[in-house]
Amino acid sequence: MPPKIRGMTANLTSQSSSLRRFTLMVSGEDAIDSGLDQNIPPSGLPQERYLLGDRLPIAPVLLLGQSDLVVNPNEIIACLQPVHFHATRDHLILMAQSQIDLTEDESARLLQVALPFIEEDFGSKVLFQGQRDWFIPAGPFASLATHSIDQAHGRNIDWWMPRDTNEVGIAKLWRKLQNEIQMLWHIDPVNEERAQRGLLSINSLWISGIGKLADVQIPELLKGATQIYGTHLLLAGLANHLGIPQQSEIDFSKLSNAFAWLDRPESIWRDLSKALLTQELHEIEIIDFPKGQVRHRILTVKDLNKKSWAFWKKTEPFTWKEIISA
Repeated sequence: MPPKIRGMTANLTSQSSSLRRFTLMVSGEDAIDSGLDQNIPPSGLPQERYLLGDRLPIAPVLLLGQSDLVVNPNEIIACLQPVHFHATRDHLILMAQSQIDLTEDESARLLQVALPFIEEDFGSKVLFQGQRDWFIPAGPFASLATHSIDQAHGRNIDWWMPRDTNEVGIAKLWRKLQNEIQMLWHIDPVNEERAQRGLLSINSLWISGIGKLADVQIPELLKGATQIYGTHLLLAGLANHLGIPQQSEIDFSKLSNAFAWLDRPESIWRDLSKALLTQELHEIEIIDFPKGQVRHRILTVKDLNKKSWAFWKKTEPFTWKEIISA
């Protein structure tokens, strides 16, 4: 059997200065059935909740991850993203941003067309325009319940569209603005040019991540890291917020007390195992989210190989698939 889950103790988030530990977080899926009784989608992906807390102020953290702006910690910010809705026979599906190949120039041109409508309805100026993400004070839309594209993509958008919370009519106000922008972009030269290149049209605008920086609840484990690895802009934003170095690629000479969130964690498992064997690391902590719930496990060198009753046979190492499926 792969290494069993060890009990949750204070050791998981407080390390002695002599203990060399590397923490690897693995993305999970939301517990999709958790809101079926109330017909409400689950709030956030488990890794989003773990890193930011239950209020999920994704927008201000993403803003920190791609700009040098000084972010007012008490200003409620929204993230706007140009997207493609794919039409099926009876519903629309939100496509991931990685599937639409939006260029920086296209993003700027689309925003220029939509900007008067956006700033009029939000009552504010856009704070920052990234290639895929635009940020603006949420204003009248501050109370909307929303979901990130990472959570909602590939699914029927009917269930994932913004919803009213404590103020009725805000979702309707958003849909009105969204429809206006959809009509503008439908006849925009950007989409005509994209069609000629065989690319998906940019046919709608998504809103998500509404929140303020003061509501971020960062886990103590991440606060204590000396290095952060991974490509997700949430990591870049948190690293900026905490003043911790962050980079996309792992430096295997700097594993101790580092935190990583990677798209392909299996690609580094052999190197991490080697680091345990050579005592460059004492422990590897794996954080994953079975059934949407956070789980911590600590692995040491003795957990790398399968146990065998045939003591004379050479033991075999666990594969990454075996480790993560335990």
